[in-house]
Amino acid sequence: MTKDAKTPSPKDSHYARLRREFRDRNKESTKADDRSVRLYGLHTVRAALDNPRRKISRMLVTRNALARLELREPLYFPFPVEIVEPRAIDKLVGEDAVHQGVMIEAEPLTPKRLTALGETQLVLVLDQVTDPHNVGAIMRSAVAFGAGALITTARHSPAETGVLAKSASGALEHIDHIEVRNLADALGELHKAGFETIGLDSEGPAELEKTFSGSKIALVLGAEGKGLRQKTRETVTALARLDMPGAIRSLNVSNAAAVALYAARRHLVG
Repeated sequence: MTKDAKTPSPKDSHYARLRREFRDRNKESTKADDRSVRLYGLHTVRAALDNPRRKISRMLVTRNALARLELREPLYFPFPVEIVEPRAIDKLVGEDAVHQGVMIEAEPLTPKRLTALGETQLVLVLDQVTDPHNVGAIMRSAVAFGAGALITTARHSPAETGVLAKSASGALEHIDHIEVRNLADALGELHKAGFETIGLDSEGPAELEKTFSGSKIALVLGAEGKGLRQKTRETVTALARLDMPGAIRSLNVSNAAAVALYAARRHLVG
């Protein structure tokens, strides 16, 4: 080693690895196209950068956000990075979006098929829940409580957007999203795989905790207002309600999902 040579620090090695990973994941797509989505917010972008499945085409970031993300200067990235003022991001995502000084353009993640369901004991199934804020919040709770997948229908479900991703706060990158064409058929496949499918209904005949019986649980939730569709109600193993003694007898679907996930997790680990 020469006198002026410098031994790379662990941090330098870390960024070298990140550059290689970014370069590999982006080699097929180096610029934004019509399929690109704009993802914003510190947690959302940080999780996307760490996800080897995510193909990123460019980043807009403020100096302050770059420091908070604990990332190096733009030259360390294999995609264009622009250091901008917050208003430049406002123009792209809207002034009401809480972007926290960072936005990336990336290809949306490809949903998986039901055959890709792994060995998880807990999954969430959404019956035409269309509000991206709710779906994002449900994803966040699903990851927090260790659910292995979120199953939605190909139609009447929100596409991946910045709003959904921001509500998920990074969870979009941490849970398998499985898309099915026919929900009743998918529930049948879950039954064959050993899952007890429980539909959440405010007027369900039994309390949720009293319906748990197996070692695999699929919680099924319907849209705000209309709830579960009739075919779904007829297909699930059981219909159950959350025990709420107060004057209000129902919750927002994302809140109901969080409570149900907590109860299911307690059963599975108990």
